[in-house]
Amino acid sequence: MKDKTRVHVVIFGRVQGVFFRLETKQIADSVNVSGWVKNNRDGTVEAVFEGEKEAVESVVKWCKKGPPHSRVSRVDLVTEDYKGEYEGFDICFTDKKSGLFNKLQ
Repeated sequence: MKDKTRVHVVIFGRVQGVFFRLETKQIADSVNVSGWVKNNRDGTVEAVFEGEKEAVESVVKWCKKGPPHSRVSRVDLVTEDYKGEYEGFDICFTDKKSGLFNKLQ
């Protein structure tokens, strides 16, 4: 069995309005990494990635570059205990009225 890992990242720079979430989902799906990604009100993008260590590392490496029109200035990363709590990878948002964290439908 391969090593499993979980990381929580916050990506800084010009990362909203440049398809960062969509392309993160595409990259994560392509290497079977589960979790979620969302925009934060402060202009950052936040994500949790779970899966095989090499696959997660490849997604994090991509996040440090981002899509073509992004300009990543920094990626804060925290390694967490693997939980296996996600099935697939979701684009999420925080509802402005309720403040609740939801999957994009």
